[in-house]
Parts: sequence; structure tokens; C-alpha cells
Amino acid sequence: MRLVTYRPPGDAEPRVGALDGERVVDLPGFTSMLDLLERGPTGLDDARTLASLAATTHPLADVTLLAPLPRPRTMRDFMLVEEHVRNSFGDVPEEWFRIPVHWKCNPDTVIGPDAVAPWPYYTDKLDYELEVAAVIGAPLFRATVEQAEAAVAGYTIFNDWSARDIQFREMSVGIGPAFGKDFATSLGPCLTTADSFDATGARMSARINGETWSEGSIGAMRFSFGQAVATLSQYQPLHPGDVIGGGTTGRGCGLEIDRWLSPGDVVELEVEGIGVLRNTVGRKDDDPPADSGINLVKPEEFP
Repeated sequence: MRLVTYRPPGDAEPRVGALDGERVVDLPGFTSMLDLLERGPTGLDDARTLASLAATTHPLADVTLLAPLPRPRTMRDFMLVEEHVRNSFGDVPEEWFRIPVHWKCNPDTVIGPDAVAPWPYYTDKLDYELEVAAVIGAPLFRATVEQAEAAVAGYTIFNDWSARDIQFREMSVGIGPAFGKDFATSLGPCLTTADSFDATGARMSARINGETWSEGSIGAMRFSFGQAVATLSQYQPLHPGDVIGGGTTGRGCGLEIDRWLSPGDVVELEVEGIGVLRNTVGRKDDDPPADSGINLVKPEEFP
């Protein structure tokens, strides 16, 4: 089952639905995707029943798909693919093989399918990232790997847009990323339930203006989603609606292949079993007004 958050024709409030070919089946009774997830297995079973009844449907072309979780509870992004680490940084630290390293993303800047991706004024090197994320569907604390795997409700495509120049500037201090990542993350086009997705072998690709730039497989991860989630849960309670990115596939971003986006580019990330997440790159923002804090391109001289 492929679940979506969508806006029906007529600028109505967002609703929960299920994709059925080129139609969206409305799933009444859920106030949001988070509401569905918080009901656990019962919520998913109810969604399947409603999808089979198909009482109300819309042509896919007539609705607006939003991010499946427009505002996740939390988001974390792991770096679990060795080729990506090696291509991005040259060497792979020994500790990378021992620790499922990750950073915490900004759940307030999520965008969905066909939305315009912002281009912050402070970067000349905007980049995409080809990833899959697991979405938690049950409370977890001090879980086993088996329990963590069972708690994954489904998977979605995850693109944490990256401002590479400022990312490396801030990480040279020994902390971050922050400004380099927190301005936008795309999720979508749907949430494919765990029973309908191959979390060990799904093929992935990225196309820019129709040209394939990246290809890979989800199976290249150093640690599985179950291992990463179980490790997190030992001291961090997890809840339905938490989003866990698995990391960029090898050669899954412009940084690795030294190719860079331009305003107006159409970025399409495709994952087998989920679909295509498409966004258009916006124009670069103008510098903010002088009284808007520190200009990150022209910082004040330090003493």
C-alpha cells in the first residue's frame, strides 16, 4: 500500500489517501498521516480496508500531493553507505565502521512533491541527495533489532538538500551540519508500507532535467535500518512519525560526481517500490536586509 497526504481539488484541507494507479483513494476517518501512524497496526489495517472499498477517489492529476508527513515528529539522517563517505571526504574514518553516525534534521522545513526547492543566498553549490527513509509506526525504547524492524511502518524518498560550500565551512569548526542542511528536505511522493517495499535491494536513481546522474541500491548500507533504529532507541525514545534517513547512496549526490545544480533544474529521485519524487530548483535568494543578523557570505570582520 502506498499512502499519501494530498489536497483535493478546490483548495480543500489536506487529507490522507492511498495511491491506486493513476487515482487517489480517499481514506476518511484519519485527520492526518500522523494520526494514522499513531494508531499502529490497527490504523494500517483500517487504511487497507478503506482503500479496498474505494468509496471516494480522485484522478491523481486533479490533486496536489504533499509530503506524506508534512511535519514529521523528528527527523534523523544516517550516513550508512561507505562509497558515499569515501567519495565525499576521501577517507573513511575507522569509527564510521563501528558507529551508525547521524545528524538531526529540521522537521519544520519539509517540502513535498513538485514543490520548489529554495536556494539560500549563502550558497553557490546547491546539491541533492538520493536517499530512502524509514518512518516509525510504533513507540520504541531500548528495542531489539527485531523489534525495531517491526516498528517501521513504511518507507519514503528522502532528499536533504545541501548547501555544500557553507556545509564544509561550518563543519571545519567541528560541529554541524546546520546552515548547510536545515533549509529544506523533500519527502515523498508517498509512504510505501513496509510489507510492500524491498528494504534490502530496491534500486534508486536520480535524474536532472531527464539525464541520469546517480544510480544505486539501498542494499549498500553498512548497518540496516533495524540496527540503526535499535541503537538509537537505547537512550532516545522513538515515536510514530519519526523519520530515519538511511544515508545517500554511492555517487548519489552532485558532490561525489562534481556536478552542480542550477536554478530551474528539475530533480527527479526514483526508488523502486516508492515512485518518483520531483522538485524544481528555485532561483537563488537575494541577500537579506542588513539588520538580519550575520550575513553568512560577508560576515563581519572578527577581532
